[in-house]
Amino acid sequence: MKKIHFIVNPISGKGKHNITLEFIQSFFDQTKFQIQVSYSTYKRHAIELTQIAILEGADIVVACGGDGTIHEVANECVGKEVVFGVVPVGSGNGLASNLSIPKDIQKAIERVRDGNVMKMDVGMVNGERFFSNMGFGIDATIIDNYEKSGKRKLGAYIKAALNSAQEYDAKSMFVTYNGITKQVNPLLLFISNSNEMGYNMTLTPKASLNDGLLDYLMVPKINILKQLTFGLYVLLKKTEKFRKTDYVQTNEIIVEIPNTEKNGLQMDGEYYTFDTNKFKIEVLKGALTVIC
Repeated sequence: MKKIHFIVNPISGKGKHNITLEFIQSFFDQTKFQIQVSYSTYKRHAIELTQIAILEGADIVVACGGDGTIHEVANECVGKEVVFGVVPVGSGNGLASNLSIPKDIQKAIERVRDGNVMKMDVGMVNGERFFSNMGFGIDATIIDNYEKSGKRKLGAYIKAALNSAQEYDAKSMFVTYNGITKQVNPLLLFISNSNEMGYNMTLTPKASLNDGLLDYLMVPKINILKQLTFGLYVLLKKTEKFRKTDYVQTNEIIVEIPNTEKNGLQMDGEYYTFDTNKFKIEVLKGALTVIC
């Protein structure tokens, strides 16, 4: 009998979903599947629940929530003999979309039951894992402002982006990849494991979850007209064609930010602060077994 443990964030998607044990069980043959449901009630609670699920012998652990819940559950499944599944309930749903998981809750649960399994790559920053993308530039400022707004809507994200464009102060950085070191002053320094950020937007359309590579995209500080031009390239999904872009696929990147001991960055749509100015970003090939 296959054991599947669903970890549900009850407030994801404004709490409008109704993901209960009874609802989930209706999709599964009780003679073949043992279903368990736990509810996360505070930040990082999903980490504890996933650890318990794995200790209790779950074959599959499913994150039912937004990017934060997905990140917490997936993080505990890396390198373990357990399969990770997703039922997307949040707003962005970048990783779920990249895995071709339906936004419809019923269809997503059916995908957990019937879907294929693959090994996907995992990104890592100074030992902390990410699954979709991370960044040091204006995207980190946007996420910081987005979180401070307290709203999880596309409109709030757009407002955060507009405000960030006015207040963003580019920092000088040294970036090393493939044995080359460059000094950059980035508007955007974005490193991606997947080809979608959420809301069907992408900065790295060539990225793949299972190629053993990270996609590095750097756009230097540019004037507002060129920013608008770059925005057009984003809409066309041809960011690497923008003339001022530095784009490469590689398996390791070192970023140093001189004269700043505390630095913020975004990982998987969440803002983090690190007490260091040197970052090693690398890829763990095939480290997470996932339903897609």
